[in-house]
This record gives sequence, structure tokens and C-alpha cells, in this order.
Amino acid sequence: MDITFKDVSYTYQPGTPFQGIGLKHINLTIESGSYTALIGHTGSGKSTLLQHLNALLKPTEGVVQIGDRQITPETNNKNLKVIRQKVGMVFQFPESQLFEATVQKDIAFGPQNFGVPEAEALERAKAMVELVGLPEAVLEQSPFDLSGGQMRRVAIAGVLAMQPEVLILDEPTAGLDPVGRREMMGLFEKLHREQGMTIVMVTHQMDDVANYADHVVVLENGGIAKSGTPREIFADPEWLTSKQLGLPTTTQFAQALIKKGFVFPKVPLTEHELAAMLRDQLPQGVGGANE
Repeated sequence: MDITFKDVSYTYQPGTPFQGIGLKHINLTIESGSYTALIGHTGSGKSTLLQHLNALLKPTEGVVQIGDRQITPETNNKNLKVIRQKVGMVFQFPESQLFEATVQKDIAFGPQNFGVPEAEALERAKAMVELVGLPEAVLEQSPFDLSGGQMRRVAIAGVLAMQPEVLILDEPTAGLDPVGRREMMGLFEKLHREQGMTIVMVTHQMDDVANYADHVVVLENGGIAKSGTPREIFADPEWLTSKQLGLPTTTQFAQALIKKGFVFPKVPLTEHELAAMLRDQLPQGVGGANE
């Protein structure tokens, strides 16, 4: 299911002293099966754009096409429920939204709210717990007795239990330690790779952009400043710096090596790429496969 923005603008509190521009003239297509990263400094419009992806917000001007549905300023709010089932939203710190007495009931709540029979919803909860890497024993526990990382997995399982076609992630690894971050990103990559799920992620972690996304959109002042593959976006470090954005750790290291005389045929984005390129530049017999 593609999601397309056609000249979309959004104004907060129009006609009041607090009026502000959230988005302006956005033209963008999120292709089915893609993994898109939205980056930009605070206030650039990332979260506002995210909320248009499942019609939590409606455009002030323009059209958002979500599958076969068109969302315009005149769209009736009562007819948007099916969109929010197809496009799952994982907000920042989703664990704060847990509320049921047991993990199983919490995960099953969403499907039941959309008309799934209780027995089926509870079975989905079991499957989702396994999918997000939690032991089945947690099903009967209170979500509030779990660790922070486990609570986040429960919250994500609740979104996945809706069986969405598109998964929206707003800073999904915020507050997690490095191990938790890798595990969480691995989960999303698995969903993308094995189930063909479309993923849209807002993040400040440029390493995650380089390692997982296939398309990047840079937002600035409510508009699109640049879009392209991670390699295209990170090929211009000076431009990124001017937009108050960083580089992946590997690319930063490669930039330092370039100043020392190293030459790379393309911008290395990951550790494996950098290692392979460095190996090609070492004298024969140095840096063997086991070194």
C-alpha cells in the first residue's frame, strides 16, 4: 500500500494568534515495502508528517492518498478507522500507553477494539509476544512488572497485533541502551525483510538510517530539503552539517581517514563496507581475513 502526499500543507491553529506552519507543499510517495527514514532537526516537521500517514492529522491543503483512500481537509473523521488499522503507529516511549491488567489483555485490546473476537485477539497476543522476542510466560504478568525494554516490546506487540501493512516509528530506540537499541532495530528489520512490511521511521540515530533505511527524507521548516538513498544523503557531509544533522559513525571515521590520504570509491556507510574498502588499500599480506 503506497502513501502519497500531493502538495500537502498543514497549519496549526489557523486564524489564531498561535497559528504556525507544520508542513508546506509536501510531495512525497512512501512506496509499499520500502523502509523510509525521516530526519531533520527539532521543529522541522517530522512528527507532523508522521501523523498524516494514518490520518491522525488531515491536511490543511492538498491530498494524502493512503492506499485507495484520499484524505483531504474535508474528509469525515468518522470514516478513518480502517486506515488506522492498516497503518500502525508506534509513538515515542510507547510503554507509557500500557494500561491493562495483563500483557495478553493489553496486546489484545487493539484488535478487539476493531471488532476481532476476543478468542482470536488473545491468540494474536500469544503470537505477537513470540514475534517481539518475549517469553510466553509474560502473557499473564502485569506489564508494569516488566523491565522498560520489555514494556516497549509489549507496546509494539499491541500495534503489530492489528496486522498493519505499514509501521510508523517515532524515535523507536529513544532511552534504550546500545544492546536494547540493536535488538529493537533488529526486530523492525526482521518485519521488513520477512513480512515485507513498509516501515517509516523518525530518528536522530544516523547509524540506524545507514544500516536499515533504503530511502531518506530530510525535512526543514516544514518542507522537504532533500531526499534520496542513504548513500546520496550522506555523500555531502558539509550540507548535512549546515542543516544541523550528523553522519553515521562509520562515515565520520572515513572522513577522518580521507584527510590522511585514504581514497574510497564510494561513501562507506557501514562497518562492513569500510572494512572491505580498507582491506583493498592495505599492502598485500596485511589485514588477512582472520586479522
